[in-house]
Amino acid sequence: MLSVLRNRTYRHLLAAQIVALTGTGLATVALGLLAFELAGDAAGLVLGTAMTIKMVAYVTVAPLAAAFAERLDRRKMLVVLDLIRAAVALCLPFVTEVWQVYVLIFVLQSASAGFTPAFQATIPDVLTDEREYTRALSLSRMAYELESLLSPVFAAALLLLVSFNSLFWGTALGFVASALLVVSVALPSPKPSKPRGIYERTTRGIRIYSNTPRLRGLLALSWSAAALSSMVIVNTVVIVRSDLGLSESAVAAALAGFGGGSMLAAFILPRMLDRIEDRKVMLAGALLCCTTMAGAAAIFATTPLSLGLLIVMWALAGFGYSTTLTPSGRLLTRSAHPEDRPAVFAAQFTLSHCCWLVLYPLAGGLMTLFGATTALSFMAAMSFLGIIGAVTLWPRSDLHSVIHDHPDLPRDHPHMSGPPPHAHPVIIDDLHPRIPREP
Repeated sequence: MLSVLRNRTYRHLLAAQIVALTGTGLATVALGLLAFELAGDAAGLVLGTAMTIKMVAYVTVAPLAAAFAERLDRRKMLVVLDLIRAAVALCLPFVTEVWQVYVLIFVLQSASAGFTPAFQATIPDVLTDEREYTRALSLSRMAYELESLLSPVFAAALLLLVSFNSLFWGTALGFVASALLVVSVALPSPKPSKPRGIYERTTRGIRIYSNTPRLRGLLALSWSAAALSSMVIVNTVVIVRSDLGLSESAVAAALAGFGGGSMLAAFILPRMLDRIEDRKVMLAGALLCCTTMAGAAAIFATTPLSLGLLIVMWALAGFGYSTTLTPSGRLLTRSAHPEDRPAVFAAQFTLSHCCWLVLYPLAGGLMTLFGATTALSFMAAMSFLGIIGAVTLWPRSDLHSVIHDHPDLPRDHPHMSGPPPHAHPVIIDDLHPRIPREP
């Protein structure tokens, strides 16, 4: 897997991702402490509102950012967005009112909504070999999980030496380091074949996404995975502290089980995907998510739950979650031409966060009103609906050549070159606004 690090450009991009994630992890801890300082017992409401603002920014800004991304130099855009994020982090220690937190969080997450899809779309342009790109996806997933495990520990160590406001300086340093690493390499910046209006550029990613069967299936699987992750992220602390009556360290242990399972899946996925098609692997991962939640609901309803058993279940859930979503970059890359990839990655970013925007409050509300058994059962049902949708929307043979015609094109058009019948795997573009039906 580490052989992909021989590529200097990718090595710098991975390092940029790691330092930016570390900075983000420090900001997560510092933001919670800042909310408590400003709002006291109402800190939970402040953080909940901040998370909602984050999701709204992701859902609304990503398509707009993608519309401008195709006209901008990719490297300059990423550097500017990193510097905006650093500037916001530097402002956070000086806020004195809750509304200021909300404004800064919106600016910060809007910059992230522009940065993340464009960054993700750059990797397949750098690593054009699919085997290498698959390994890069696994390394990226492992970086995310390591950040979630290590950043709180790192923040706790720093808090022994400095005040929580100083953590925001570490966040800014992470974003500046990310910008320096991005600017140190040359990045491809594919341009569209013809100029397009702002409306077409804004909606292009969603239109390509919605007209591609495998991506409709990916959205269904994103819903399935979001049902699981919402339950884990929102309710683990309630299950451990209230239902099991254990300490805060037990919460960390349970979440570490989820992260460990996810990292294990990321480690073995490259070899698995070399032998087994993406559809089977991703559906198997979603099914593991669903059955794990259903099994957890059954255990809650019938037998006392222990921390060890919860860690095992969360590890299985993390394995299924990573198996479901890590290959998604391969599907997005196959489904768009290089100049359209930022728009398609932005569409996935927007639509997947729409799933979380619905399922986060649903998971929390069900847990509060009806308890763990009902919440787990309902979210397992939501996950199963996603699996049914994926099986229905994503055909088994979606990479085969499709025999079709272009009656609006002259016979000497470059696209029509070659002997009849005209056939090739179809990517949604100006010549193929939807998947043609074979005669």
